[in-house]
Amino acid sequence: MPKRVDHEERRGQIAEALVRVAGRRGLHAVGMRDVAAEAGVSLRLVQYYFGTKEKLLLYGLQHLTDRFTERVGDRLRAAGADPGPRATAEALLLTSLPTDEESRTFHLLYTSYAVLSVTDEALAAQPFTARPDAAEDALAALLRRGQEAGVADPRVDARTEAIGLLAMAAAMGTSILVGQRDPESAVEVLRHHLDRIFTPADDSPPTPSP
Repeated sequence: MPKRVDHEERRGQIAEALVRVAGRRGLHAVGMRDVAAEAGVSLRLVQYYFGTKEKLLLYGLQHLTDRFTERVGDRLRAAGADPGPRATAEALLLTSLPTDEESRTFHLLYTSYAVLSVTDEALAAQPFTARPDAAEDALAALLRRGQEAGVADPRVDARTEAIGLLAMAAAMGTSILVGQRDPESAVEVLRHHLDRIFTPADDSPPTPSP
């Protein structure tokens, strides 16, 4: 009886090969033939599953996003049974920083895909991600939870702060990749801004001067 092929497993195998090759050579330099060789399969098989290089790259990006979600989950499990909104927000932001080989590859490929999609018509014709505002929505919700629980400043706008924190993490991730700063200093900056937000406002009147 012929062995049944798990198509999702095969797609994942090819996506992992894409990630490895792109991590070494850069996303712009990767072709379907390179990915096939890395995965140990035929070019025809890669074409069968993905059709075009653009569809392969999009699947690879989704694959990276799934792995990112798993890494956030690992951080949260390490933080305990009920990490709370502050720890959850920190896990989301710190996971995006390129502090090890896997997160470095994630940041490099995610950024490269964004840049390529600006100039490549075929990439621009398909969605960058299925839910482009997912991280922003999740982080804004965490900040609101903190406000409702009385552990975050109620005066800040959760959406605006979420946008700023994510932009900051993305920019600092790039600065780590190019050697401008080390991961420890980037983590310190992010925690500084989280400390600013997750500090309840002191509404008591100022003490009069003697």
